[in-house]
This record gives sequence, structure tokens and C-alpha cells, in this order.
Amino acid sequence: MSLHGEYDPNNVFAKILRGDLPCHRVYEDDAILAFLDAFPQSPGHTLIIPKHGRARNLLELDDSAIAPVFRCAKRLMGVIVTELQPVGVQMLQFNGGDGGQSVFHLHVHLVPRWKGQPLGLHGQTPGNPQELAAIAERLRRRVAAMAPAWEGPA
Repeated sequence: MSLHGEYDPNNVFAKILRGDLPCHRVYEDDAILAFLDAFPQSPGHTLIIPKHGRARNLLELDDSAIAPVFRCAKRLMGVIVTELQPVGVQMLQFNGGDGGQSVFHLHVHLVPRWKGQPLGLHGQTPGNPQELAAIAERLRRRVAAMAPAWEGPA
């Protein structure tokens, strides 16, 4: 798919937002849903999506929705670093099929990295459901512990 086209209301993230598909939720508010990637490149690979609108990519995202997505990315990166203690975190955002995008609903990836650990191929190997559930629970607990500091500007 190119950068241009119609939003598909049956894409996997739209189905997750409607509750038609399950996910391992990490964080949610009125504007954002963050959950673990079902096909993680590393433990804790988190996706952040806007809950409203029909943006397939960053070019289509309403300006007012940009700040909540990236504010959440910054805060969740802090949660991931504190809880999982990676040595690095990749923040990725793809636009268009040739740009690496595979689900055409705007989303940001947070991919924790550890020294010497090879990065899994994107979308190739499903995560272990029990491991995903355990990591999501750890991250939710850390979000709850850090949430008071999230009040106000990031």
C-alpha cells in the first residue's frame, strides 16, 4: 500500500480498538492505546496508536493528535527503561508500505534493545502469550507507579 488511499476500518488496530480482537494492554487513556506487539522484535516491544480518527500514516494524523501519541511514547519509553532495563530503545514510525508500514493505522513502535541480543524480524514470529501477558502486567504496574508524575506537560 502506498502513502495514499482509503482507511480500512477492518485493519487489525481498528479491530483492537473496537474490542473485536484482544491485545496485551500496557496503557490507555481517552486519546491513546498502547499494547504489546503480538509479533515482537524483542521483549516489551510496544505499539502506541491514536484511538480517534482514521489516520493511516503521519501525514493523515490530525495535528491535535500528534502530541498525545509522542508524549505517550516518551513516557512509555521511560516505563520500559525503568522496568525492563534495556541498554537502548528504538522508536520507529513507518509510513506507507515501501516505508516499512504493515498495518495502515498510524502507530509508533518502542523496541527495547539489549547488548548482544539479535533483533527479531518484524511481523515474523508470534510472541508467547504467557510471556506477553507477564510483560504487559509488569509494564502496567510500572505505569501505575509512575502515573502521578505524568500529570502536566512531559
